[in-house]
Amino acid sequence: MAEITAALVKDLRERTGAGMMDCKKALVENGGDMEAAIDWLRKKGLSNAAKKSGRVASEGLVGVASGPQRAAMVEVNAETDFVARNDTFQNFVAEVARVALAVGEDIEAIKAAPYPGTGRNVGEELTHLVATIGENMNIRRACVLTVSEGAVATYMHSAVKPGLGKIGVLAAVQGPGEIAVLETLGRQIGMHVAATSPEALDTSAVDPAALEREKAVLTEQARASGKPDNIIEKMVEGRIRKYYEEVVLLEQVWVHDGESRVKAVVKKAGAELIGFARFKLGDGIEKAAGDFAAEVKAAAGVG
Repeated sequence: MAEITAALVKDLRERTGAGMMDCKKALVENGGDMEAAIDWLRKKGLSNAAKKSGRVASEGLVGVASGPQRAAMVEVNAETDFVARNDTFQNFVAEVARVALAVGEDIEAIKAAPYPGTGRNVGEELTHLVATIGENMNIRRACVLTVSEGAVATYMHSAVKPGLGKIGVLAAVQGPGEIAVLETLGRQIGMHVAATSPEALDTSAVDPAALEREKAVLTEQARASGKPDNIIEKMVEGRIRKYYEEVVLLEQVWVHDGESRVKAVVKKAGAELIGFARFKLGDGIEKAAGDFAAEVKAAAGVG
């Protein structure tokens, strides 16, 4: 069994909002397994947490670049927001996005590609930038989407410069319509995705393990009502439909009118949404866990 440390209890408390003693008991009951402890708290009605909520521990920028029927998005991390505001760093992120547009989303292929105007490749330019600015940086991830006809629209929420910001979205809209119309629809979808953070394009793309986990939690919650099994089954079915409406893009309510489903909006436009990607800067990168007891002492002024 994993050691139940103060840092582990603190992490669970931050992720679920449950009380400290409940979090400790949840970890003890589940052998230190964080995800099982989250489910245990939910089944006991002690937490509303439904998803992982990794704590962000990085700075930097997300960058996008687009071309005919294709677009790319990258995340480049740095240690401080100060560097993210540096023109040299911003230019580097924009160039890496353009390189990804040309060579694809494989990070090693991006690093091996020539960096324009330097005689160096992208990886060497990154090393040069680290030495020049004096702060650790890395190219964390990249995504490239393409369509056979139509457009891959880009959207950058609260852009610091065109194509650069902290939340970026690609939306691949396929269809025979006018490119300008499809691009407008794609940007609207991008705004929607930035706001709602869906996990899957359609119900078939939902992670089976996540779905089974959700069903197990919902079943336990429904069983607590004391209803017979046939009623419990119907209750779970209804809640799963609600779950889909929360995490599946095409099933979500369109944020632009608060009524339509995304799938209806896309269908009305005579198009098909075949893919999307959302990068939020630092999403899923956790800070090193500190000692919770030491933090409490520090807050209380105890040496």
